[in-house]
Amino acid sequence: MWGPSCDPHVHEVGCGGVVFRYRAPMQADAITMVDDLWFGEGPRYRDGHLFVSDQHQRNVIAVDGTGTQRVVARVPGGPSGLGWLPDGSLLIVSMHDRKVLALRDGVLEVHADLSAIATGHANDMVVDADGRAYVGNFGFDMDGGAAPQPAQLALVTPDGQARAVAKDLQFPNGMVITDDGRTLVVAESFASRLTAFSIDPATGELGERRLWAQLPGPPDGICLDAEGCIWAAHPVPPGGYLRVAEGGEVRGRVDTEPGWVGIACILGGPERRSLFMLDATTFDPKKTSRGTSRLRVVDVEVSGAGFP
Repeated sequence: MWGPSCDPHVHEVGCGGVVFRYRAPMQADAITMVDDLWFGEGPRYRDGHLFVSDQHQRNVIAVDGTGTQRVVARVPGGPSGLGWLPDGSLLIVSMHDRKVLALRDGVLEVHADLSAIATGHANDMVVDADGRAYVGNFGFDMDGGAAPQPAQLALVTPDGQARAVAKDLQFPNGMVITDDGRTLVVAESFASRLTAFSIDPATGELGERRLWAQLPGPPDGICLDAEGCIWAAHPVPPGGYLRVAEGGEVRGRVDTEPGWVGIACILGGPERRSLFMLDATTFDPKKTSRGTSRLRVVDVEVSGAGFP
């Protein structure tokens, strides 16, 4: 076991009884923008606003630069992943009923039914430039105490047709697509890894599968930057956010205080250099309440890239 370090750039993360130690610069202190969320997930930046699924409050909200919130949609099935079709319609994953909804003219409509693919709550989603959506799911009844099972990844075409395009994923969570639209990277939370797939640009089908990076803990929400690194939220203590290069080198981090963990992040703002982070104190829907989740932001050196 390593001894303690006096170097402020050396950081330790424990997972499964193993301590991983790495050297990475820490970003400047983050600013809290919103401190009264229940459980924020799926952040997406668009038109000067940050869109957030407050899952346990059942709302999708938009937050402006002053931290002012407005409710965009009420989703009784619990909102998760967010994205947009080319016509500007907002897509929202409805977790418990395993559907993707579309918000058009203030009205929610069913865009796709995932019940034949998702074997657990539908979860995070990434939408490409053509409106094709990749949607993950838990794979099992986690809230009901079932044993973990692998999950399939769904592809939803712009006309709402859904099919499975990958299988045997260990709790697929956050996802990113590279600028050229040819690579999808999926956070497999229960395998503590980022997994990459090649994308057929014509059909959206997934091809070659490879390990993008093994991580020192389970990743949750992720986002991509212009140097090809991925910011990954770390949802177990000590929490925080790691900037990881392909292969696993940790090149940066943002910490959380004790009692908080990282849930999801996105690079946004006018130059996509603002890292928006959703933290939480608990995952348990029975224990969440107003203030158990928050939104923070910090400026970073490398701007965002790809989708979302």
